[in-house]
Amino acid sequence: MATNPETTHERCRARREGDFGWHVGTLLRAYEAAVAEVVADVPHGSRGYQVLDVVVHGDQPTQVALAAHLGIDRTVMTYLIDDLVEADLVLREQSPTDRRARRVVATASGRTTLAELERRVRAAEDATMGVLAPDEREVLRGLLRRVACGLRDIDLTGTGGPPVELPMAAVRS
Repeated sequence: MATNPETTHERCRARREGDFGWHVGTLLRAYEAAVAEVVADVPHGSRGYQVLDVVVHGDQPTQVALAAHLGIDRTVMTYLIDDLVEADLVLREQSPTDRRARRVVATASGRTTLAELERRVRAAEDATMGVLAPDEREVLRGLLRRVACGLRDIDLTGTGGPPVELPMAAVRS
């Protein structure tokens, strides 16, 4: 017997309207499963993809800063970078400002690989959010970016201005 998606949606809505944790957890698990398939060939899967993405698009000057930005233990980051180097996706260079520090840069192969992965990850994200219209997906992406960057004190203005601030009343209630 087929389930009526509208009835299932209404039941879910009625039971879970105020359960933010359930919503975020369900979305995260679906996202992780969809993206895991796409990035399966990258060393360390999703974590390796995140590192490659930040290396190409971010401004983390050293391997230590990269680990801190992504919340990865420095020892784990060393092994992760070793595997990305072995896969010819990144390489380590001596920092021009501190000869004791190493910075991680993408290889040409890493940039090409990331461009293809970004396209495939975006398709997986769109499939995960398939119940939303394309413009709604963009709104959700923007809202999630604001919250995540606000929690990490990351400037979204591009001007070096203050980071996005979360209303404390919303945090306390």
